[in-house]
Amino acid sequence: MNDQTVKADGGKPRPTLVPVSLIRAVTAIREYGCAKYHDPENWRKVEPQRYIDAAYRHWLAYLEGEERDEESGLPHLWHLACNIAFLIEMDTEKRRNSYSEKLKQYEEAKKEVYDNGLRERIWKV
Repeated sequence: MNDQTVKADGGKPRPTLVPVSLIRAVTAIREYGCAKYHDPENWRKVEPQRYIDAAYRHWLAYLEGEERDEESGLPHLWHLACNIAFLIEMDTEKRRNSYSEKLKQYEEAKKEVYDNGLRERIWKV
């Protein structure tokens, strides 16, 4: 039953469409990274190019038939998925910050125009 009068969720994202195996894979890599670096937010301190390079390394290793990363013992595809997740989050954050910065600049310019216009009207009085 898909009655929108009972629950209006038409057009909303359906995160349950994401394969559970992908979520588990990224979770396993994140847990490995947290144990290794002792900081769950450490990945945010790394420049995106390093994740691009790491993604390429894991992808190439997988294509060459190497199933698991030598250091972690976890599958290369899992590392690849996690690197891509980091890049997606970084790109999203960059766009969000860019929008926020543009909005801030607009608000400052609008205020300056208003302040200048107000001063001009005061001087004319």
